[in-house]
Amino acid sequence: MLVCDERNSPISELLRGIMMKGEGQIYTNLPAGLGGFGGEARTDEGAPSTGFEDYWRWRLIRSERGGQAYWDEWVEYAEERFQAVHDSLKTTAGDASYEPQYLFNLAKGYWHQMLRCYSRGDAVSQIARYFPPLLDAWEEAERLGKSVWTEKQQYTRHAWAVNLDHYIVCFWLVGFALVLDIPDEHWNRLLQLIGNEGEDELLDRVIASRQAGRQIGTRLCHPQPYRRLLEAANASREAQAELLFSFVNNWYVELDRPAKKGLSDKTAMYERPYWHRYGDENFEGGAYFGRWCVEAVAAVKAFGIDDSLCLGHPNYPGDLLRAEGPTTHPSRPAPEGSGSGEAGETADVVKRSGWLSRLFGKS
Repeated sequence: MLVCDERNSPISELLRGIMMKGEGQIYTNLPAGLGGFGGEARTDEGAPSTGFEDYWRWRLIRSERGGQAYWDEWVEYAEERFQAVHDSLKTTAGDASYEPQYLFNLAKGYWHQMLRCYSRGDAVSQIARYFPPLLDAWEEAERLGKSVWTEKQQYTRHAWAVNLDHYIVCFWLVGFALVLDIPDEHWNRLLQLIGNEGEDELLDRVIASRQAGRQIGTRLCHPQPYRRLLEAANASREAQAELLFSFVNNWYVELDRPAKKGLSDKTAMYERPYWHRYGDENFEGGAYFGRWCVEAVAAVKAFGIDDSLCLGHPNYPGDLLRAEGPTTHPSRPAPEGSGSGEAGETADVVKRSGWLSRLFGKS
């Protein structure tokens, strides 16, 4: 993991804006590539009037936190900033040693946006459009990083065993890829970026549901909380539903792991995910994109586990598996779920200056 020096770079200013407040239009069809999705912009004045999916996208918020205005503001602002970053990357000459990290943070912005769009209630099928620009940005970051990052930095950035953030993000992206059935070309590019074949019994098995012949690891890189999910995958059909619920219900709390002493090259560097406090800190500043256990959905898709007990849980993104059906989320806020970390609206928010430094400080 690198600490990124922002140094007043125009690119860093634009990347900063991906998560921060702004005004403008939502780009629904920008050109393919780093910038997005090709075509025209539409304003946020009123809900779209065409199509069943558009209607429901504007009506059913999936997250327990944030109303329509909150999610519209931050989804639309991120779209604007993606295009601005894309334009800047074509014209701005900056410090080449920082460009790989800027590009990686652009990729990070895309997976944040996938989760943010799910929280807002967007049609599940629309989330797939973020894969091409995400892969473009991540691949370019890796290409440029080969001449910038040391061997040790390369290891700590990529190894699941020592990088909890990377492990979780890989699990998320594999989960999205499986439920969205992305094209083989995109799937193969994603696997090249993910790497770590044979390193983790659980995630290797999930990936192997689409990648025949993948080497399966013999251990769990992060037993807390993922031992529960592996137990669900290994259980009898009758026991799987309850074990899956136990994983989902404890997932957020168990990711708040105690700090480890005496770090070694084989010890995870951070005790909790970089996003674990998003929403508790700087909710109004747009840091929050939801707390969705996509890992559980990935396992359900890969292993055919019954997820009926998880439907409606504030951390379980069940609609990802039911793109054409009615939402699995409550139509109004449900009581706070045990271990969900979903605390509802609060006036006690931390000012928006604090979380950005953490975003750039941990990749």
